[in-house]
Amino acid sequence: MKTTFFALFLFLITFNSFAQKANYTITSIPDSLKQNANAVVRLDQMDITIASQRSMNVKKQRVITVLNDKGLSDIEAFEHYDKTTLINSIEAIVYDAAGNEIKKIKRKDFRDQSAVSGSTLFSDSRVVYLNYTPISYPFTIAYTCETQTSNTAFIPTWYFLGGYNVSIEKCVLNVAFPSDLGFKKKEFQFAGFNIKKTEETTTKLSYVAQNILAQKAEDLSPSPGDLFPKIIMGLEKFHLEGVDGTATTWEAFGKWYGDKILTGTTTLPEETKAKMKALVGDEKDPIKKAKIIYDYVQKKSRYVNIAIGIGGWKPMQASDVDRLGYGDCKALSNYTKALLQAVDVPSYNTILYGDRYKSNIQSDFVSMQGNHMILAIPNGDNYTWLECTSQDDPFGYQGTFTDDRDVLVVKPEGGQIVRTKVYDDKGNTQKDKGIYAIDENGNFSGSISIVSEGSQYNEKFRIEAYQPTEKESHYKEYWDNINNLKLGKIAFANDKENIRFTEDVQLSAINYASISANKMIFAIDVFNQNNHSVKRIRNRKNPFQIQRGYLDSDEIEVNLPAGFTIEFLPENYELKGKFGEYKTEIIKKDNNKLIYKRSMFLNKGKYSNKEYDEYRLFMEQISKNDNAKIILTKN
Repeated sequence: MKTTFFALFLFLITFNSFAQKANYTITSIPDSLKQNANAVVRLDQMDITIASQRSMNVKKQRVITVLNDKGLSDIEAFEHYDKTTLINSIEAIVYDAAGNEIKKIKRKDFRDQSAVSGSTLFSDSRVVYLNYTPISYPFTIAYTCETQTSNTAFIPTWYFLGGYNVSIEKCVLNVAFPSDLGFKKKEFQFAGFNIKKTEETTTKLSYVAQNILAQKAEDLSPSPGDLFPKIIMGLEKFHLEGVDGTATTWEAFGKWYGDKILTGTTTLPEETKAKMKALVGDEKDPIKKAKIIYDYVQKKSRYVNIAIGIGGWKPMQASDVDRLGYGDCKALSNYTKALLQAVDVPSYNTILYGDRYKSNIQSDFVSMQGNHMILAIPNGDNYTWLECTSQDDPFGYQGTFTDDRDVLVVKPEGGQIVRTKVYDDKGNTQKDKGIYAIDENGNFSGSISIVSEGSQYNEKFRIEAYQPTEKESHYKEYWDNINNLKLGKIAFANDKENIRFTEDVQLSAINYASISANKMIFAIDVFNQNNHSVKRIRNRKNPFQIQRGYLDSDEIEVNLPAGFTIEFLPENYELKGKFGEYKTEIIKKDNNKLIYKRSMFLNKGKYSNKEYDEYRLFMEQISKNDNAKIILTKN
């Protein structure tokens, strides 16, 4: 009986192994999961075990079938490690389309390199990643990893669906934790997805999700983080950088972070302090002093790209940045803070999510969040915000990476959630003033002055640093409505004091107007045509978002060729709706001179998928009118 039982046991193991391998065949994936997918996640499982306030173990299993080269980025086989986080094990197995094992990749076969190239200060911050080049598609990678860390301030955010064009066959999250650490969670966007909570007790939490179909990216969709299901987690009692901490209120958390993590990091050589005092001289105004210091930092230091969670959560010493002249966002913000202290200007480290998609610190979920750090200088009832990683930004300008979002300002008395600068839609302006002439052969020549402010400044001011070929490419793309475009003199004025960028451009084009028999036809709006149509999307699924509104206003003098009379002139046009306002006006000065005026205002906002066609029609009407033609007849 024993022998028979053992034989049966071996058979079951063998059968189970075969069945497991069979699961990795491409034919076993339901067709519904392949639709719109570049990759299919067969299993994505994370097991988080928080043993104590100072110990967290994370095990990952990720089995993913990559259908084409666009799905390679969905493999996500990488881990960061440093002096507080160890990789206990990491490996991957590659299977072909039939589910046959073709390669086993051990730890030594993974790439292991510094998280920051060219920096010796972050030698402890490293990344291990899989660099696999497939022989053919589709193929499957089964990736497993186990890490151990003493930092429990950050429990990994769990994404049931990580992005577009990837489907999920099965997704599992298991979390175990002591009952006395104040474990908490917050769920986002669960509605409409097949997600089940399988366990929730005082020490355990588990979820399973199955058969989540791949989502197509649709124009103007919000970021995936605002659309797809995820969970953030935290502890009220945690450990970070060798220090126990608490996160019961933002005030308490901020005070702990300031007292325990930031204290002692702003020490500077006496020589540097004296130099800062000499720089500001007799200036008494704190903001004017800060502007002098900010200019010094921009000229002296450079940014090395390290995410806020890599390279430690404690900023490197200000004295090291002073000596070496570089650092990450934490280091440069802290260094600027130290220099400001030297001239008696208070400032506060500020933690946030930096991205062109606006993302808030979750104000109702007290925990360590964010991926970026800037500096806040009190200025009356408001703050002046400093992006210390930029060598180009004007003083106090936020641009589109940190504007209009909730952030955590770390003050000596505690943390405070604050909204960063909101650029009003009508303050995001572009003002065009120009002149052009059409000769008797239909050739065009003119000049234009474009003045950009608000968030539109952010889109423009870096053109000044372009190489000549880059400038030419930029303007030929910008004025792609002008065939045979030839650029003349180009000049810029970057007014950082008023945060205003001016482009003065001379341009010409042969055969801009079409001539047939005795008639000449051309679009009167040369300089600011909205000729990029909004894509038609049948059965749109996602809501859509206009991240930032703007106001364009144009006034252009049009000189018509001698010997022609106006046969047809476009009518003045006005359009108003929930998305904005648009207006054009043509003023006839004399037989050969017109003034063309145009204004276009677009509202920022989030809109439902059902409103998309209405928005598309709104923009199509504008595009059509921007392309309105004038017809001249030869005398």
